[in-house]
Amino acid sequence: MTKPVAAVIVLAAGCLWAGSAMAADASAPAASAGHAAHGAASAPSAPSATQATPASGRTPAPKNAFLYIGYPNNNQTLPAGKPVKVWFGLRNMGVAPKDVRFPNTGHHHLLIDVDLPPMDKEIPNDRNHLHFGAGETETTVELAPGKHTLQLLMGDEKHIPTSPPVYSKKITIYVK
Repeated sequence: MTKPVAAVIVLAAGCLWAGSAMAADASAPAASAGHAAHGAASAPSAPSATQATPASGRTPAPKNAFLYIGYPNNNQTLPAGKPVKVWFGLRNMGVAPKDVRFPNTGHHHLLIDVDLPPMDKEIPNDRNHLHFGAGETETTVELAPGKHTLQLLMGDEKHIPTSPPVYSKKITIYVK
């Protein structure tokens, strides 16, 4: 009896993941000093085929994973009545769809006008917590005129934040 073999290749903004090899994209923006708590400059170690779950029960993430919003920019003013494009940036970690458990991967959740949720529970799924379980790395959202905040949070295959949590800086945008 033969077992099915799956090759996993995951593309993410700034990362290419093929099996256990990962290469940074030199065209990705450099990490700013304000993001130092969420990303480091050292190269990631190759993941093992199996990876232990921490005592918290949460899925481990690389300590040097770095998540950011590539567009729009903080304090940017955007026109009302048009969808807002949001581009997700990620370094030193891969993207995998929901229900797929692969070391050092997760999927994006876009938080709109809310604070980070509890890190030990499933990320809510509502109009302020958008799930991108198919592995998307960008989206468009309709926002009413006014001031809005955007933040990204990585979740595991069950939508629970990783350990350590991987999240972006919260940005503010204005729709006028």
